[in-house]
Amino acid sequence: MSKPFDIPFWKNAPFIRLLLPLVAGILIQWYQQFSVAVGVVGAICFTIAYLLFFLFPLAVRFKLQSLRGIILNLLFVSIGFVITWQKDVQHSNNWFGQYYHDSDYLVVRINEPLIEKSKSYKADGYVESVIHNDSVFRSKGKILLYFSKDSQQPTLKYGDKILLNKSLQPIKNSGNPGAFNYQRYAAFQSVFHNVFLKQKDWVKLEDKNINPFKNFIFTSREYILSILQKNIPANKDELGIAEALLIGYTNDLDKDLVQAYSNTGVVHIIAISGMHLGLIYIMLVWLFAKIPFINKSKIVQVVLILSCLWLFSLLTGAAASVLRSAVMFTFIAWGKIFSKQSSIYNSLAGSAFVMLSYNPYFLWDVGFQLSYLAVIGIIIFQKPIYNWLYIKNKFINEVWKLMAISLAAQVLTFPICIYYFHQFPNLFLITNIIAVPLSSIILFAEIGLVAFSWISFAGVYLGKLVGWLVWCMNKIILWVSHLSFAVWDNIPSTIATTWLLYAVVFGIAVWLLNKNLKILRLAIICLAGFVLLHAYGKWQIKNQQKIIVYNVPQHQAIDFISGNQYRFLGDSILLQDGVLQNFHLKPARIALQLIDRKDSMSALFQQPFFYQFGNQKILVIDKPLQFETLEQKIELDMIIISKNPRILIAQLAQVFNCKQYIFDASNSMWKINQWQKECKALNLTFHSIPNQGAFVYDIGI
Repeated sequence: MSKPFDIPFWKNAPFIRLLLPLVAGILIQWYQQFSVAVGVVGAICFTIAYLLFFLFPLAVRFKLQSLRGIILNLLFVSIGFVITWQKDVQHSNNWFGQYYHDSDYLVVRINEPLIEKSKSYKADGYVESVIHNDSVFRSKGKILLYFSKDSQQPTLKYGDKILLNKSLQPIKNSGNPGAFNYQRYAAFQSVFHNVFLKQKDWVKLEDKNINPFKNFIFTSREYILSILQKNIPANKDELGIAEALLIGYTNDLDKDLVQAYSNTGVVHIIAISGMHLGLIYIMLVWLFAKIPFINKSKIVQVVLILSCLWLFSLLTGAAASVLRSAVMFTFIAWGKIFSKQSSIYNSLAGSAFVMLSYNPYFLWDVGFQLSYLAVIGIIIFQKPIYNWLYIKNKFINEVWKLMAISLAAQVLTFPICIYYFHQFPNLFLITNIIAVPLSSIILFAEIGLVAFSWISFAGVYLGKLVGWLVWCMNKIILWVSHLSFAVWDNIPSTIATTWLLYAVVFGIAVWLLNKNLKILRLAIICLAGFVLLHAYGKWQIKNQQKIIVYNVPQHQAIDFISGNQYRFLGDSILLQDGVLQNFHLKPARIALQLIDRKDSMSALFQQPFFYQFGNQKILVIDKPLQFETLEQKIELDMIIISKNPRILIAQLAQVFNCKQYIFDASNSMWKINQWQKECKALNLTFHSIPNQGAFVYDIGI
């Protein structure tokens, strides 16, 4: 009997062959920034070339099918060029940044309800017009608005318009080593400027511009939040988790609690993802199958199910991971209508193709990456992992199924999680076994609460049930996160080591599944490369000597670094394990593998205000000082000025011959601007931390 012909999986998943060149085009355009003409001309030429193939005889087409495939790939590379160029609002002639000047007035629409922060109210603004002298230019473009708490910002609502006259500030990165690239993140949202407004800086206009559908979404979110806040017993932790779990509202979440969820590997529960949409999809399929008249028409059922899913996706903020699930469920649901059971790989690739065609910047979204990697991992590895054990007991077997899913999801996500978050949750299996079923029950209970809150006693008891279930889940997660071995933290990782780690994982997986020794050898080679890169990194760390003046707004923060030891000089609040340290300082210390904080170091000699580190002589001024004029100036390598001391650069220049003046972020901007003018007048070199980012000086080996 002849062996059945094996059809490669990519033959059943044509979207994979279209997705790969599209992704290549997006990446090339982002990093090389070609003119749009290159993409348009390329797309036209390759389209014509592809269509010409149909004019050839069948035998010729068969011989040249490889060439046709290459042309088709180049066509989608060109399409990737065009959609990436087009998505950048800076290329639009109507973008306000094309003709905005600091003295201009802006008419800005409030594009979302205001969000309260610790010191301000934040909102997305949309620039509708720029007023330059007596001319009005219709425009478009987003800006971030921050209203000081001394103004009347709570009266502003979605759709309101304001007239403002204050210089916009370009969004910049902090420059701190290892820091999150916020500038790029904001650019992917088409936001390049922000502004902090006091009451005198803006005027509310009578005109409004309200999109009915967006207004419906915002009103629905507020209605759901009001139900949760009214019925769930008043406790910020329980309420915050309940809001995040149901509609992705994260403003009430406690940061320490979120960190505990991250440390235990279940943060996906409170970040709306495919799991939530899958549960709601199952519930809707069951519900509409029971309703008379609706259950007789598959098309009506699918339309209603997908309408509910997309409405939920928009209510949750339309995160990339949720949109991925919504698009994929749309593919699957319509496929079932036409009795087409397509490849799951094709559905995944199709959903990614649609999403990247809509927004190519999703490619850099962490949620997008993790979502697809987790689903692919589950599809490939869940069944083989489950087959490792045969369990007769039904309950234990169901637990093992859940464990197999968690393990499969981790196979392809852990390298990228280490790259982004520099930690690995050692107890993720235990916490997922508990938290995933419990969070599913909570989600359905919350849906019931919203649906039946109009019945007073139902709202009260369902609210208490939700609050109690969330309290139980929080207690379990917090208890596990406090275990000393719960998380492997501060793991250094680079792009190169991450790719090598993926090559190792891929090679071992293929060997285990297909017993392919060639792939295993490749995996061993990549593992050797991974080890060598880490060894080289350790050697660099051992021999490093650096001075870092961090960019921490309103705070002094300086590290003297020798090997993996560091001596911190700055505000004591930054020594505490909190938001300030985790956001501003921790990424640098992970990237540089600084694990040993010292109060004194052999390489650092210090006296009040004066420090000598290696061959560098440093003066740190954080209070007013008086200096006597000397016959010969004192040689210094750098003067670091902090905390707004009353001092003139000219006075310092009379006493010190300094190579570099550094003004850190604890100083007021008006003071820094004054010092900068003095430095320019005296032809002195300076570095402004708020304007230029963190100051990093490598002393060398």
